[in-house]
Amino acid sequence: MPEWSDTALILERRPHGESNAVVTVLSQSYGRHAGLVHAAASRSKKGMLELGNLVATDWQARLEGQLGTFRMELERSAPAACLDDPLKLAAIASCCALINAGIPEREPHSNLFDATIALLEIISLSEDDDTWLAYYIRWEAGLLTILGFGLELDRCAVSGTADELIYVSPRSGCAVGRASVGAFADRMLVLPALLGGAVVTNTEISSGLSLTGHFLGRRVFQLIHQDLPTPRLRLAHLVSRRYNNDIIS
Repeated sequence: MPEWSDTALILERRPHGESNAVVTVLSQSYGRHAGLVHAAASRSKKGMLELGNLVATDWQARLEGQLGTFRMELERSAPAACLDDPLKLAAIASCCALINAGIPEREPHSNLFDATIALLEIISLSEDDDTWLAYYIRWEAGLLTILGFGLELDRCAVSGTADELIYVSPRSGCAVGRASVGAFADRMLVLPALLGGAVVTNTEISSGLSLTGHFLGRRVFQLIHQDLPTPRLRLAHLVSRRYNNDIIS
């Protein structure tokens, strides 16, 4: 009888019947994994199954390929620390949705798990929007790398130097320096300083979220014939409103 025990992050919860739910998690050692939780609608379990919660998880099935069942115990809740901040809650939901839709099931991703737990800790503890949003954007860039679509932002794709990197090609995902962009500047994405760009502007967060959103949509979700997950679009909308800057995702 296949079974495992691990620490896991709640990614998705879907009703199954009158009181049960199919819950998908990102576990530290077993990757994205789904299972049935009995009595998920009960008061004691409903709060435990909030997206972004960290849980101690036991999974068991009769056969390896079956859905199986989960037994869970809450360890830590990042959403509970952010109840008064819609932007933080949107970031947590976006993070969970990107993982749930973007990575294959039952493939170990311990680096992604560790990076995500660190991000949620920063989100729940930080009191400065710019600080935790910068970490969130770097997390999305890291997700692209983990999925095999990493951006090349350390040197200019044209000159090969690391001087004044201020743009990114929307096709190749490679950085372009100021001296090499020529007449194509209006076609480029901005490389914000938080991702290694040479110029600090007052639109760092907007530019960073636009950049990672563009490549998540183009390189990950177009391949599986999906749009960016709705929670990611909602995060972009809330950031756009807060920073008074349109964000293209």
